[in-house]
Amino acid sequence: MTDTTNQRPGTFDGDNAATLPTTYAPAEVEGVLYERWEERGYFTADAKSDKPAYTIVIPPPNVTGALHLGHAFQHTLMDALTRRKRMQGFETLWLPGMDHAGIATQNKVEQQLAESGLSRHDLGREAFVEKVWEWKENYGGRILGQMRRLGDGVDWSRERFTMDEGLSKAVQTIFKKLFDDGLIYRAERIINWCPRCLTALSDIEVEHEDEAGELVSIRYGDGDDSIVVATTRAETLLGDTAVAVHPTDERYAHLVGRTIKLPLTDREIPVVADEHVDPEFGTGAVKVTPAHDPNDFAIGQRHGLPNLTVMDDHGVITVHGPFLGLDRLEARSAVVGALREQGRIVAEKRPYMHAVGHCSRCHTIVEPRLSLQWWVKVEPLAKAAGDAVRDGKVDIHPKELERRYFDWVDNMYDWCISRQLWWGHRIPVWYGPEGQVVCVGPDEQAPTGEGWHQDPDVLDTWFSSGLWPFSTLGWPEQTPDLEKFYATDVLLTGHDIIFFWVARMMMFGLYAMDGQAPFKTVALTGLVRDQFGKKMSKSSGTAVDPLDWMDEYGADAVRFTLASGANPGADVPVGEDWVKGSGKFCNKIWNATRFALMNGATVEGPLPAPEELTAVDRWILSRLNATITQVDAFYEEYEFAKVSDALYHFAWDEVFDWYVELSKTTLFAGGPQADAARRVLGEVLDKTLRLLHPIVPFVTETLWTTLTGGESLVIAEWPVADAARIDAAAEAEVATVQQVITEVRRFRSDQNLNPGQRLPAQLELTGSALVAHEAAIRSLARLTEPEEGFTATASLPVAGITVALDLSGTIDVPAERKRLAKDLAAAEKEKDQAIAKLGNEAFLAKAPDNVVDKIKARRQAAEADIARITAQLASLPQA
Repeated sequence: MTDTTNQRPGTFDGDNAATLPTTYAPAEVEGVLYERWEERGYFTADAKSDKPAYTIVIPPPNVTGALHLGHAFQHTLMDALTRRKRMQGFETLWLPGMDHAGIATQNKVEQQLAESGLSRHDLGREAFVEKVWEWKENYGGRILGQMRRLGDGVDWSRERFTMDEGLSKAVQTIFKKLFDDGLIYRAERIINWCPRCLTALSDIEVEHEDEAGELVSIRYGDGDDSIVVATTRAETLLGDTAVAVHPTDERYAHLVGRTIKLPLTDREIPVVADEHVDPEFGTGAVKVTPAHDPNDFAIGQRHGLPNLTVMDDHGVITVHGPFLGLDRLEARSAVVGALREQGRIVAEKRPYMHAVGHCSRCHTIVEPRLSLQWWVKVEPLAKAAGDAVRDGKVDIHPKELERRYFDWVDNMYDWCISRQLWWGHRIPVWYGPEGQVVCVGPDEQAPTGEGWHQDPDVLDTWFSSGLWPFSTLGWPEQTPDLEKFYATDVLLTGHDIIFFWVARMMMFGLYAMDGQAPFKTVALTGLVRDQFGKKMSKSSGTAVDPLDWMDEYGADAVRFTLASGANPGADVPVGEDWVKGSGKFCNKIWNATRFALMNGATVEGPLPAPEELTAVDRWILSRLNATITQVDAFYEEYEFAKVSDALYHFAWDEVFDWYVELSKTTLFAGGPQADAARRVLGEVLDKTLRLLHPIVPFVTETLWTTLTGGESLVIAEWPVADAARIDAAAEAEVATVQQVITEVRRFRSDQNLNPGQRLPAQLELTGSALVAHEAAIRSLARLTEPEEGFTATASLPVAGITVALDLSGTIDVPAERKRLAKDLAAAEKEKDQAIAKLGNEAFLAKAPDNVVDKIKARRQAAEADIARITAQLASLPQA
């Protein structure tokens, strides 16, 4: 034991202490404990262990990232799962790592170069990539240190990076396999293009925002042979190769198969009939620009239309004529102006609010653009991913989100996997001087010689992260880790990336691992929002750095707040006041345990048999074991909010507010029953701290090691419910005690008595089981023994007994009667008004159901107030 006599309040040296500091200071505890956990290897998994495996791979944060509340939220839940499983005896692996985040990281380094007046092209590809690796080593991975602050119990010895040697080999292996199986191909298709970053973007890298644009209606052709189309992108008119109408639209039947003059050009374009067109929307006719719109591209493919690209990589018009060299947005205004001069603008609507895609990295407006790219043929892969859930190989929680998953995998389109970047996994395809195309596997020699060159593009970041559950365990090698820890048990992630990440891991895992899904359960969370339910953002000033809250209130307070809001699939509102409240909860745990230690709580020796215990002791043990059962059930359903709520109310309400208080009379009396109560108190605190540990690891570790002398809660056993300790009779008996104390306290409050003021009272307990609890009732209800001359001026019947009170001199009876009479009159008026409305047939015939329900509730509340106030008046001393 360490002598802490001269230790200043709030400090903690990491060893078991003979006495706890009077004040809990998280900053003094958290860093010391985490270093100790890591040094002792508690989080390091053993692939040779005979224990059953339990595996979670962390969704890899971007190497450019910092810990935000969304990370803190999901990491808290994953840490709770793995800490509990470790305590339950599983060989637990929570594997950490980072994603190379292709476009985000490249942009970071390009910004640095720009400050020196350089671009990546000035350095060249090889030197630029070296520069990115330098940046990664110097600035990347900040989030890993922040994860330690939060208390993440990850296996740091297995930390991975999507660009490390092993994962790079996995990427090249699966690319080669997909290529050889005909599931990877190269083709011209419409992609999201960023004219500033000069690369294709995945859908998740496109942020859609409502913007005020302009919708112009343009007349193509003249007279009876004219058609009006509407567009927000007038500049793409230069690339139109058709106008499309619905096959059943009689308005345009005479034009289908004919050509029509395209304004501002010398071209004639056909009118085609296509079922994609909605005849009820707008004029029922649409312009078709196959090279600049995905829907138009599909129409073009069906009708054999040419694809005319009218912009270069930078979004500059390339069509010869008056618009040549204009930026696309400048061209938009110029085209509309030219059409207006020709009298072809039929209508203009401005502002016209519509969704516009922006690059998530640089906020440039994204351009749909025809481009030669590499693609994954997803149909067979997506079918397998859907069947895995339908067949029960993989469970999705909450189950109602299965539909969203199926919406994605059942309607998935081929995936563009190439990016025009330099940072990332380079596509392992070489082109020869005579048109040869060779895909090279990781153990194969790339072709060399004059005219041979490698494809310059890199792979979409989601391609490598899609391999994460098995590449991190050593695949394609058959490693001990892969054998022991695959498939992973749970993927816990936000419902917003079902398509972008979850579905792709499912496709790749089933494909690469012989039909074995990468995880057994997908537990989907919502998104963290501010206390009003709105999205957090830096621009609106609502973004929160969780480290600030940890500095102020401690990591446990942040963790408990986040877990308390974690209902499956639902968004999580968070506010600082709630974190402050969680901090108070942690302090309550500290103070209650400190009180218990000061009063001899112990875990030494066997727990006394039920017949040796008081009803209060049997009650709290019964509630403890019921809570263990309840918490276990909630964990199995990923109901973290219910876990937190159950533990909060058990710890604060039942243990600290009731059991500790009810036990004081026994503890202070001494004797065998006091010894039994100390053992029960130690048992309850021991198990309560174990139950709380996965969510609030730091404060519980400090208290538990002090209470028990044990090595660490991280490796302690998880509590197992003992059905033999469930005691319905004791629970009923103590519930009656609680009812009596609560009713007396309510009566005192109604009479505006000082909470600390003691009242003489006579308790008529003859024949009641409450006789044994008289001392506790008097103590907690602030009731003294009646002295000679006691006169009962008020009588309170409750739970089959009577509490007679002497209120003489404690209240101004006439003033109290006057106040209560006024309240009674108001309640009766409220009741009469409600009855009158509910008796009005004309009103009831017109009023909505919810309005009628509110009035009924008002009547019921008024009736309850009348009964309460009447009882208070009757209990007052007679004049």
